[in-house]
Amino acid sequence: MILFFRTPTKSVIATEVSQELPSEDIQKLSWLYGEATVENEENLKGCFIGPRREMITPWSTNAVEITQNMGLTGVLRIEEYFPVKDENAEYDPMLQRMYKGLDQEIFTVNIKPQPIVHIENLEEYNEKEGLALSREEMDYLLKVEKDLGRKLTDSEVFGFAQINSEHCRHKIFGGTFIIDGQEMESSLFQMIKKTTARILTRSSPPIKIM
Repeated sequence: MILFFRTPTKSVIATEVSQELPSEDIQKLSWLYGEATVENEENLKGCFIGPRREMITPWSTNAVEITQNMGLTGVLRIEEYFPVKDENAEYDPMLQRMYKGLDQEIFTVNIKPQPIVHIENLEEYNEKEGLALSREEMDYLLKVEKDLGRKLTDSEVFGFAQINSEHCRHKIFGGTFIIDGQEMESSLFQMIKKTTARILTRSSPPIKIM
């Protein structure tokens, strides 16, 4: 069940609950939402911009935790929606969507899992999906494929690409550091770690108590 609260600024805070709330708890939520008033209708007409139903926002997670600290039980999700003139209003499609009315299904996600896809051509898949796998990495995956005796799946290849990415592995900063043909004692990443180690081991001057 979803309750709709209208705030003084006219936004709508949708509150999903697992059970019917007593009037005392509804009053607490109204106070929490800045003296919002609960709507009598289960469905609201008009156009609204709000978070995508597939993504529970950090704001929602914090809001639900606040209700728990207030002693409220049964609150599952809280999201805020902003009324707009019509469906031509601008919004960020990566994080938001346009709702033509708010109903009891705004949090319902009807997505069926996609079938498993086995990669027939690793080079083409790497280029198509922009995974930025190096030749060395693709050779490694081809060896894994041979050892397993089957083609790798799309989720396996995609997961490897993310976990083995520069962002996660620091391959460039952790690689061999060469200046004018001479290999340095430490990689760039090791040099950064040395600085941190020296700061942590440096003895602090005694604190004088006046």
